[in-house]
Amino acid sequence: MSGRLAGKVALITGTAGGQGAAAAELFLAEGATVVGCDVKSAHSDPGYRVDRVDLTDESQVRRWVDAAAEAHGGIDVLYANAGATRFGPLEQITKEDWEFNLRHELDVVFYPVKHAWPHLKRSGHGAVVLVGSTAGITGSVTNARVAHTVTKGAVVALTKQLAAEGAAYGIRANCVSPGMIETPATRADLLSADHPMRDIARSIPLGRVGRAEEVARCALFLASDEASYVTGANLVIDGGWSAVLPG
Repeated sequence: MSGRLAGKVALITGTAGGQGAAAAELFLAEGATVVGCDVKSAHSDPGYRVDRVDLTDESQVRRWVDAAAEAHGGIDVLYANAGATRFGPLEQITKEDWEFNLRHELDVVFYPVKHAWPHLKRSGHGAVVLVGSTAGITGSVTNARVAHTVTKGAVVALTKQLAAEGAAYGIRANCVSPGMIETPATRADLLSADHPMRDIARSIPLGRVGRAEEVARCALFLASDEASYVTGANLVIDGGWSAVLPG
């Protein structure tokens, strides 16, 4: 590996599995000091620190961020990957479902950004990478996801505002927006045998769903100095799915 994050301290949320674990392994291999967190334990010893943190609890997030900064002398990168969602059409979304999505797709992004921000300012070359979704830029007739669409659209918008507010401090803020990516979570719902989206690969120009490591490689680019003139961008990672009309 080329060591594209050599000497940098990177916080990554949601590292117990899926896209977060793939990113943590890649960032580590590229020379970063990685501090991860999740609400559950990692499946095995991943070779980097994974703290148990409920990201919907601001006080826990603040303690996690500040402890990481103190232990490693600062923070250079924040990859706010963690999230959980509930799908459902407009007329069936309950107040509880709506608030669940706000907590688990917006609060879990906002709190780490808020508390990492002072440390990123001190870094002088901080990088924030958020995780949006194709759901934040398009609607869907096969997956009813009103609340998810709203929260992911908000993450894309937040990216642009962070880019505006961070520029004076050398902080770059960008977003990756995956389409259909195969993870344990998607195998259990969107790609399950009884879901309307199970055959979605037929509608993707590249002919397949994505892999977690393919998202991680894009996040690595945005977090690294290779993207030194990139801020406020939303990098869509979906095999061309959102770029073409079906058929």
